[in-house]
Amino acid sequence: MAGDPAGPLRHRVIHTDAVDGRERYQLLTSLVVPRPIGWVSTRSASGVPNVAPFSFFSAVASSPMLVSLSIGTRGGVAKDSLRNILDQGAFCVNVVTEAQLEAMNRTSASLPPDDDEFAFAGLSVAEAETVDAPYVADCPAVLECEFHKHVDLGDSGGLVLGEVKGVRLDPELTIVEGSAFVDTQELRPVGRLWGSAYTLLGEVRVLPRP
Repeated sequence: MAGDPAGPLRHRVIHTDAVDGRERYQLLTSLVVPRPIGWVSTRSASGVPNVAPFSFFSAVASSPMLVSLSIGTRGGVAKDSLRNILDQGAFCVNVVTEAQLEAMNRTSASLPPDDDEFAFAGLSVAEAETVDAPYVADCPAVLECEFHKHVDLGDSGGLVLGEVKGVRLDPELTIVEGSAFVDTQELRPVGRLWGSAYTLLGEVRVLPRP
């Protein structure tokens, strides 16, 4: 039992070089949880808007304001989102809320490059102000990002760093007094677990730092 004063746990150690890629993915995505979902919207070179969810997404730094996004390959070919970011130099990250969970899931479908995922999922598209990229019009929080750096991850695809040039917020969202924090309980973000499992925001505890 965790925390048993009788002694340390007798862990089972899995050597990651002894398991295949599928098992490594399953271990990683079931332990690094919950993960924020980067619901990424881009535009193709021919002008077609694209939107797709990625859960290998995180904040990196605040000055400059950077986010990271890991985008895998499909059949050894770069996914549309990665190709669009590299071609166009911009993207938006739409914060997925409980109300948008089903729509977000629909955009995970594999469609041909010239198909409009916004239309497929029944989403309205709007244009960002600080970068040349589309965003989900009714999303309450959006990060408008300029391409910053790409790291080739081989078979795993690519890691993209984006610099946040603008933050769009629903004016109805509460900003915590005396700060720039957005009230997370009002935002109601969704987190990714493993496989097809997601988590909704539950109890929030605020602990004073020692």
